[in-house]
Order: sequence, then structure tokens, then C-alpha cells
Amino acid sequence: DKNVTAAVPISCLQFFTSRPSLFPSLSLFLKLGKTIENIIMVYDFEGLGLKHFWKPGVDVYIEILGMFEENFPESLKYLFIIKAPKLFPITYNMVKHILSEHTRKKIIIFGANWKEDLQKYIDPAEIPMMYGGTLTDPDGNPKCESKICPGGDVPPKYYVRNQLKQQYEHSLMVNRGSSQQLEYEILFPGCVLRWQFMSEGSDIGFGVYLKTKMGSHQHAGEMTEVHSNQRYNAHLVPEDGTLTCLDAGIYVLRFDNTYSYLHAKKISYTVEVLLPDKKWERKFQKLDEQTQKVENNHA
Repeated sequence: DKNVTAAVPISCLQFFTSRPSLFPSLSLFLKLGKTIENIIMVYDFEGLGLKHFWKPGVDVYIEILGMFEENFPESLKYLFIIKAPKLFPITYNMVKHILSEHTRKKIIIFGANWKEDLQKYIDPAEIPMMYGGTLTDPDGNPKCESKICPGGDVPPKYYVRNQLKQQYEHSLMVNRGSSQQLEYEILFPGCVLRWQFMSEGSDIGFGVYLKTKMGSHQHAGEMTEVHSNQRYNAHLVPEDGTLTCLDAGIYVLRFDNTYSYLHAKKISYTVEVLLPDKKWERKFQKLDEQTQKVENNHA
């Protein structure tokens, strides 16, 4: 999350997350009088969207996840996924390379009946009421906010820096009065294009297009615009974004400097094509079909 990485140095996140067994286990031992060797995690993916694919934030999360996998692989008993959106197979594909096959088998995604499914593994008395159990706060709050931190945006007053220093994989020069185009082939619908870039000296125009004719160079006006072209002050604040590709084809990222008659612009950039995990995509499609049946039965 951009707000978290602006407020907390990466080294601090690494320090605290690399020691999950020290303080929580001690506090649980004192509270329950017994050692806790395994945990069950429930990931609520409601609201997951393209904005969460910000590369520096994802990279930090993957690094933290890698620490858990390397140092505490057996502490996880199950990881349940609820309210997973259609982007979940892409999210999973981004992190699966650091998970062992043993850990992957512990990940279970629930469909429309997730409240009932949770109770097959967890005592309802230990599940907050909002998640289908009977647990509430002393004041009756079904969200159990005294036990579960609801999270949210980090207030700007806690920021220790305005932006995270980013590393870019490529650079190019856009001459004055001209443009530069980068082509990426998308083999099937549902992939996500993710980009980050910064310019030096002044702003730059940027847009994404889908080619209408294969095998030849096309000007912007000859292609289908899928991410509107506009000018960005990327020399002041690095720009990042994502696009879900609804169609297969050749997508063109275009850096536009045609409006500048005096200055060339150097662009530093990173572009990635995020692919869904096909195994989880098939699972998700089955769950989606089951959800539709449930909704139709209740209609």
C-alpha cells in the first residue's frame, strides 16, 4: 500500500514481520495457558482491485511472505480465501513462486457458502458474527473490532517521506515533437498490464491503445484507445497504473511528446504483463457457477 510504505520504512516492516513467533505466541501462551503451534488465517478479499497492484507495495508484500515461508512454514495450518474477486487468479500467480507445494495445498478458496464452510474448520464461538459465527465484542459489535483491527488508510500526518524511491528496468528518449510506442502481445483476455514511469525535466503524455491491424506500425488515430491519452507530471511524481485487457491482441503503450517543440524527454519505465494462474482460474470459474446457482435458487 502506498500509504504504508510512505509512513513506515521498508526495513521496519521487514524487522517486525520477520519475528511473528516471538510476541504473539508469548501473549497467547500467557492468555490461554498453552502453546500455539499452528494458526488458521482468513483472507477477506472484498474490495480487491487494480489499485492494489501497485508494484512497490506488491514487492514488499512478496518479500514479507517469503520471510514467513522460509522461516515459519509449518506455523500455517490453513489459509482460507473468502469474497475473492475475479482478479484473484492473477494475484495468486504473482506470489505462488515463493510458496512450496506443501503450503499451496493449505490454501482453500470458499465460494458463496463461505460462512457455512468456515464453521467446518473453526468453532462458531471463535468466528465474529459478521463472518457467520457467534462472537461479538462486549458491547455487541459483530465486527469484533476490539480483537480484529479493521485497517484502513494511513493518515498523511504519519508519512515520513513523500514517495518511495523506485527502480526502473528500461529507459528511452522521446524526441521533441514526436512519440515513442511500446508493444506488448496479450495472448488471452483477463491479463493485466501494469506500468510505472517517470520523466526527466518536464511532463509527458501517455496512453494505451489496441492495434487494429497486425504486423504494421499504426498511428494513435488508427488504433483503439483503451486508456485515455493525457499529460502527466511524471517529472514531479512517478506515474503508475494498470489495465485489465478484455481482448487478446497487441497493446501499445505510447509516450507522447508531440506537443513539445523545444525539449526531448527521457523516460524511465517498467512494464509487466500479469497472467492469471490457470489452475485457480478454473477453480474460480467453478465457484462462480456455484454462486450463480445459489443466487438463482434464492431469487
